[in-house]
Amino acid sequence: MSVNYGSKRTVVGAHYGLRDWLVQRGTAAIMALFTIVLLAQVIFSKGAIGYDLWAGIFAAQWMKGLTFAVIIALAWHVWVGMRDVWMDYVQPVFVRFVLQVLTLVWLVACAAWGFQVLWRL
Repeated sequence: MSVNYGSKRTVVGAHYGLRDWLVQRGTAAIMALFTIVLLAQVIFSKGAIGYDLWAGIFAAQWMKGLTFAVIIALAWHVWVGMRDVWMDYVQPVFVRFVLQVLTLVWLVACAAWGFQVLWRL
């Protein structure tokens, strides 16, 4: 015979917990890897740090690919964090929806700008 103590818990919400936690850690790992690679290239390069050095670092196709992945990872990382903040602290559903839409528009615009800068190098 099973005995339940207390009231039955009603679970509500979108149940994003573990997936969001993994996304945050995965995207943070990608951004950390990018930071280490970029710092290593700057530290071990010869010459003054200027446009030519930065253009040379980002000229390699693998670096453009890694930068592309970091821009996507950064946008996803920010989206998960901001969505959680809006869901936790903004109670009116319409206001929360508007803030989430504005966040998405802002993130897409920032990512588009980042891609435009990346392909110009």
